[in-house]
Amino acid sequence: MTGELHRRHRAVLPDWLALYYRDPLELTHGEGRHVWDADGNRYLDFFGGILTTMTAHALPEVTKAVAEQAGRIIHSSTLYLNRPMVELAERIAQISGIPDARVFFTTSGTEANDTALLLATAYRRSNQILAMRNSYHGRSFSAVGVTGNRGWSPTALSPLQTLYVHGGVRTRGPYAHLDDAAFVQACVADLEDLLGHVRPPAALIAEPVQGVGGFTSPPDGLYAAFREVLQRRGVLWIADEVQTGWGRTGDHFWGWQAHAQNGPPDMVTFAKGIGNGMSVGGVVARAEIMNCLDANSISTFGGSPVTMAAGLANLTYLLEHDLQGNARRVGGLLAELLRAATAGLPGVREVRGRGLMIGVELVRPGTDEADPEAAAEVLEAARAGGLLIGKGGGHDTSVLRIAPPLSLTVAEAEEGAAILERALRSVR
Repeated sequence: MTGELHRRHRAVLPDWLALYYRDPLELTHGEGRHVWDADGNRYLDFFGGILTTMTAHALPEVTKAVAEQAGRIIHSSTLYLNRPMVELAERIAQISGIPDARVFFTTSGTEANDTALLLATAYRRSNQILAMRNSYHGRSFSAVGVTGNRGWSPTALSPLQTLYVHGGVRTRGPYAHLDDAAFVQACVADLEDLLGHVRPPAALIAEPVQGVGGFTSPPDGLYAAFREVLQRRGVLWIADEVQTGWGRTGDHFWGWQAHAQNGPPDMVTFAKGIGNGMSVGGVVARAEIMNCLDANSISTFGGSPVTMAAGLANLTYLLEHDLQGNARRVGGLLAELLRAATAGLPGVREVRGRGLMIGVELVRPGTDEADPEAAAEVLEAARAGGLLIGKGGGHDTSVLRIAPPLSLTVAEAEEGAAILERALRSVR
């Protein structure tokens, strides 16, 4: 049955629309931290639809809110007052950390970043953007133009002039041998040097933890140090929180808060987890930036009543159940279990991450060379053992990405770590 669906998929959908696994899965339903496929197999889900099922599969509070709103009205567009949209915007503005914040809702993280780039370039009257090497910001024309990851950049054409900065990857590159303080100093010096050769850009866009890039991050404080340099030139800072927001990193509600010494970003983009699977994205910005556009604009689907109802219910559940704290506690345990499980395995270069955002980087034994073939095999072996994980990385997709729903229990963390250990050892 799945084979027939795969054949139909390939007949009508693009070749570049990637599928996991040699025999792709059709997921039919989920509950909590588990999903089931069309053949009735049950899996512990450690990827959450690409960090999107943030609280739990089939969370009753969210499904109830969606059903009740759908029973009233599904769609109206932004041309009419929308109570759920206003209520969710009020909550997000309040917790964003940005003073005098305004919120614009989109349907995806790609669209959120696209909007932030539009705002920055219009506000600053410049099409020059700073971005991080190894970054990923979406699949639109402008988002691809600021993505510093060759595997996700199908074209070099862009409406933007993008300059790529060092610092997003701590353990690779020309500054990897330095200690944290010297690493930050070297990256700041590189940024200062770069800015000395160009006209002031519109903005820096950066993920606090690079998602598709393999859950890499700089030392805490790097973006605060960048911010000090940028503020002197009026350059904006856009924090791409599509994967890091809503408490996933455990220590902070927003990833930018690890770099908060010089205040919040000028803009924060978000998506994925806030809708728990519903299509919600958006931008938070200071009013003067958000209101800088001098032409009409609306959103047909952004901020729809149904997705806003889901976001409100999901955010309420997250806050009332302290899922950020759970991500810190259970994520810390899971990272320790994985470090213990991979100790001595020659093909594991590093276990890294924050909260429930953990990466396991694989290399060819005895080298520092990425091993995407091993990553693919571990993905298959983990599935066979009943565990779904992701993969990524800027060095040929050799990082296993682990990002379960934030309600993960200790027992599930222990079970998942054991399955992944067996998968790693079976490949090695």
